[in-house]
Amino acid sequence: MDTKDVLRRERAALCDTLERLGPEAPTLCEGWTTADLAAHLVVRERDPRSGPGILFGGVFGRYTEKLMARQKAKGYPALLARLRSGPPGYMVATMAGVNVNENWIHHEDARRANGEGPRPPDPDIDAVLMKVVARMGPLQTRALKPYGVALGFPDGSRLTLRDASPGVVLRGPIGECVLYLSGRRTAAQVDLEGDADAVARLRSARLGI
Repeated sequence: MDTKDVLRRERAALCDTLERLGPEAPTLCEGWTTADLAAHLVVRERDPRSGPGILFGGVFGRYTEKLMARQKAKGYPALLARLRSGPPGYMVATMAGVNVNENWIHHEDARRANGEGPRPPDPDIDAVLMKVVARMGPLQTRALKPYGVALGFPDGSRLTLRDASPGVVLRGPIGECVLYLSGRRTAAQVDLEGDADAVARLRSARLGI
């Protein structure tokens, strides 16, 4: 399946979940409800002014929160309608894989904070997540230097993100590894193996972009 089609399918599933849970349900994003999550996705895609706040927080983050509040003020149905219309064309054309990753993670933010477990494997989504983590994983795990980091999957395959020794192996399905590397440690169903110091660093280091 084309990555753009995967994005459209995952976006529709995310919107269905947000509609089912309603605007006040908790999420894995600390302090955010499902309405906050929906507003974040809208401003991320539709308002370039949100970028510095999403990346750096601080004073920029406070401005991004104002942008989110303006979107929330339009009402939850309007937020979901905007999300269902899909990302802007340029984001679909140039960032489809990254947006699959973003939508999938936030979908799990909503699902798992409300007692729902992992979804069944989806080969199309898994293939996109694999490509994205292969590209972004070294940056997400930069705080683990000088230790090596690899992902070990249920089929026995392996993806090395940092080739160094000693190191740690993060074992689990690709989606669970993606959740862990995005900072959702407690929600991700993974196992850590390897050098004790490397494991300890992975458990405590700041992960993500």
